[in-house]
Amino acid sequence: MVHGWPKIKNIKKTAGFFKKIGFKPGSFWGMVVALVEFVGGMFLILGFFTQVISLLIFIQFLIILITVKKASQFKGEVEFDLLILAAAAILITIGAGMYSLDHFLGLLLY
Repeated sequence: MVHGWPKIKNIKKTAGFFKKIGFKPGSFWGMVVALVEFVGGMFLILGFFTQVISLLIFIQFLIILITVKKASQFKGEVEFDLLILAAAAILITIGAGMYSLDHFLGLLLY
């Protein structure tokens, strides 16, 4: 949520950044990423649609590692991104815990 809110607040800047790095249309991809990060983060806190949101986050961070971070060539700048990727993979496979909305509403996909 922390990284998504600034993107939502300044969507023009976000759109410009995405266009600059080659994701066109920048306004579409900027909004998608902002919503995945902000709304997805909120849903993960609540344990709501955990596996679906985790899949979106996994895809997002896979793309970040392949495209945006490729210039760093894995020289100490990607550990946090790899950690988020791994956490998303775990949540995709095991789903939310027993104190989640997914569990309460019976939304577990496994």
